[in-house]
Amino acid sequence: MSSSSRWAGAAAIAFAALAVAGCAAAPPSATPPIVPGASAAPREVNLIAKDYSFLPDALDLVPGETVLLHVINGGLVVHEAIIGDMAVQDAWEVAEAATVGSPPGPTPVVSVPPGVSGVRIVVSSGERVDLIWTVPADVVVSGATPWVVGCHIPGHWEKGMQIPIRWAGTASGATPGPSAGATPGPSATPAP
Repeated sequence: MSSSSRWAGAAAIAFAALAVAGCAAAPPSATPPIVPGASAAPREVNLIAKDYSFLPDALDLVPGETVLLHVINGGLVVHEAIIGDMAVQDAWEVAEAATVGSPPGPTPVVSVPPGVSGVRIVVSSGERVDLIWTVPADVVVSGATPWVVGCHIPGHWEKGMQIPIRWAGTASGATPGPSAGATPGPSATPAP
């Protein structure tokens, strides 16, 4: 084998190694500086649902800010974005489990008790839903249960359709725990 053939072979192996390394799973990207939104000027936040993941890989929020959340379904099936702590996620998982085996069509109407409702946005394939939401200001910064965005359409959570919420603007950088203010109530309204 000539030296040029060996050189080409070595280059091909090096290129393949770089390509494989570039495809490795990485932790969520760092939170860029955030200017918190206010009720008069909400911060726009995009959340894209795909089959069976969310983009970005973490949702960055500031306690007490107002956001205009654009939830876009880039997938082929209906998805939802449930925002809340694990008690909220567990409640929706149980509620949605009752719909297993439902015929194709609109998402069946399900509900959970108000104390664990969180925020729920259901989005059909190709649709965008906008919601103005004031993030609870009274989130408790502790080592308690983290907040998550998840989809509980049957089978979606199990396929990994969930991302963490990262809290910006908290002194310790710890993950806030449950908050009574997480329900949609008057602080979450559909955007015009």
